[in-house]
Amino acid sequence: QVQLVESGGGLVQAGGSLRLSCTYSGRALSGYATGWFRQAPGKEREFIATITWSGGGTLYADSVKGRFTISRDNAKNTVYLQMNSLKSEDTAVYYCAAGPYSLNPSRYIYWGQGTQVTVSS
Repeated sequence: QVQLVESGGGLVQAGGSLRLSCTYSGRALSGYATGWFRQAPGKEREFIATITWSGGGTLYADSVKGRFTISRDNAKNTVYLQMNSLKSEDTAVYYCAAGPYSLNPSRYIYWGQGTQVTVSS
């Protein structure tokens, strides 16, 4: 059974930092990339970052490049998203997902339930 569970969301002031974690289980996930996406109220789901299974490849959205860092530890079955210099426009529900290495959310097969990040200005 495949499962992805996000954690680490919360309320933070603008300029602050948060680290999200995505803990995954299920042999079907082996070899897949893991991506982070977000969705704000009234907006479409947006690509944030993705990382290959080996961790050797990463991609970022322009809106977070230089502020967010994606990493993974397969020994702990966890993918991280370190978010620094947070802005109010980063407020959204953040999701992790597993699938082929892509910027396109529709390519991802397995999804977590999401964690809320709220940045106060």
